[in-house]
Amino acid sequence: MRMQGKGALLKRRSVTKGLAALPLMLSGAIAQAQPRWTPDKPIRIVVPFAAGGSTDVTARLLASALAERLGQSVIVDNRAGAGGNIGAEAVARAEPDGYTLLLATSSTNATNAALYKRLPFDPVRDFTPISQIAFIPNLLVVNPDLPVNIVAELVAYAKARPGQLNYGSGGAGTSLHLAAAVFAYRAGIDMVHVPYRGGAPVALDLVAGKIQLSFSPLIEVLQQVRAGKLRALGVTTARRSALLPDVPAIAEVIPGYEVALWNGIMGPAGLPAPVTARLASEIVAIVASPDMRSRLAEQGSDPVGSTPQEFAAFVAAEQPKWAELVRISGATVD
Repeated sequence: MRMQGKGALLKRRSVTKGLAALPLMLSGAIAQAQPRWTPDKPIRIVVPFAAGGSTDVTARLLASALAERLGQSVIVDNRAGAGGNIGAEAVARAEPDGYTLLLATSSTNATNAALYKRLPFDPVRDFTPISQIAFIPNLLVVNPDLPVNIVAELVAYAKARPGQLNYGSGGAGTSLHLAAAVFAYRAGIDMVHVPYRGGAPVALDLVAGKIQLSFSPLIEVLQQVRAGKLRALGVTTARRSALLPDVPAIAEVIPGYEVALWNGIMGPAGLPAPVTARLASEIVAIVASPDMRSRLAEQGSDPVGSTPQEFAAFVAAEQPKWAELVRISGATVD
């Protein structure tokens, strides 16, 4: 009798476990039954900045690899203007069918919501996150004539000369401006902001000694650093860059300092699940490939490759963070 009771109990437990696992089995079967999206016409990746910049280079690397994996042409479409808002709006208003994508950045989908008084789209509700591609550090560089070699020396030098150091940026609210403004705030120093029309003229005037420092995208000043025309003091990401492993993160000197730019692929809101899943799967595989990781590293980028859910959670968390950086900088754009 005891053996029979034990056997019946084991049988009931087995049935219970089977019933508990049934929803998972069904969800897996449903996922497998979903039609695999296969594009039948060219895909367009809208880059909301001009050709030739680091964002454009990343988009073109991704487009080439994605075209090979999908067996379909992938075109890069540069729609520059209004701090990235023109290109982002074009994607927000596009048909959610997978054929129009955005090379989203920390500017278009985080900073601009706090920077612009009127934004022609909602950076969260109007997009479908697909996958984050990479983090991009800015590099604190100084003219070699400035008698400082490390971040601590720069802070001490600036404190002794309030308002006498000029830093260049690509304009109010750009990453160059925010990184410098937050640095000054955290370090307790007073520096003068000199806005330019883009990052390239900043580097030129910095080399010429017309300004003393900048927080430029690493890839845009790496050549000048290696040539000895500029001196690198620190990176703005939480960790050091593999391209310049001997240059510390600014956070090593000023705890809590971090201005980490990022980019990723988004589609319009309402993108069908099979389309999102296929694109995310291919992009994650591309970013994980040794060739792509190497190419991104050459651009000074730290590869990521996240799921749509991870990217969505990340972007939502970025909103208040960048709003605080904009508040500290005091930047506004009409």
